[in-house]
Amino acid sequence: MADMNDASQDAGWRGKFAGFALGLSIFSVLWFAIAALGTKLGLWGWQFGLGKMTIGWGPMLLMAGLGISLIAIVIALIKAPRKQALMLALGALLISSLAFGRVIAFKGQAERLPPLHDVQTDWANPIMPSEALLADRTSTGALNPVEAAPVVPEAADARWPGTGGRLVSEVQEEAEFDPAKQSSPKNAPYPMLETLVEPAASYDMAYEAALEAVKARGWKVVTDDVQSGSIEATVSSFWFDFKDDVMIRVMPEGEGSRIDVRSISRVGLSDLGANSKRVSDLLNEIQTRLN
Repeated sequence: MADMNDASQDAGWRGKFAGFALGLSIFSVLWFAIAALGTKLGLWGWQFGLGKMTIGWGPMLLMAGLGISLIAIVIALIKAPRKQALMLALGALLISSLAFGRVIAFKGQAERLPPLHDVQTDWANPIMPSEALLADRTSTGALNPVEAAPVVPEAADARWPGTGGRLVSEVQEEAEFDPAKQSSPKNAPYPMLETLVEPAASYDMAYEAALEAVKARGWKVVTDDVQSGSIEATVSSFWFDFKDDVMIRVMPEGEGSRIDVRSISRVGLSDLGANSKRVSDLLNEIQTRLN
């Protein structure tokens, strides 16, 4: 009976403070969605939405939520009635802790991955974009150039020492899964990206499989040229509407075919492994369609 009375009694200002802590915790989580969707809707630029709101202010907001939640718990335990205020404060702490833990995990992932936003399967004979794709990139203010032998910007050394000024191809190769060094692909930052060679699949079969795989993913097709074996498509992320470009090159290989893929982000230094995963997943899907 005492517990029921305690739960039903108003905790006064302590309950209001705990309610404020809960509201702040919920708002701090929503803040990240606001930053991303605002960028997507064009309310502010991606530098502000990602750099300031998400990376700069977001963690500080979560830390404030954590601190106020802890204070609310202490205040709730001072005297009876405790249950109402304590439940609100514990809810606030749970939300803030889970969100902050996700941010810490995200930070660890970013530090583990190399500062790349451009990967492909054949740097010896790099895939280059068509005029149509270059024009589309220019129209959206793409900051990352598409080069035959790109290098990692010197600024990357601040967070990834020893990477600035190096060839992207070298950094990519070091990050890829190597059976001689790692026991599992999960232990490597990147999957192994290699040219897909299909001895039993004709050029036409390979091209059709690649085009179907692109369309099945809902990507915006920019180039579809069966004569040159070139397929180009643009991928838009859900949250920030970041745009990455995928270039596919299909070539005959004897009676079979070979397929290479390049994926590059229009803005940003590190893609957090998105392009390498995209290339790997796409090649796996094409291979599945051909077998």
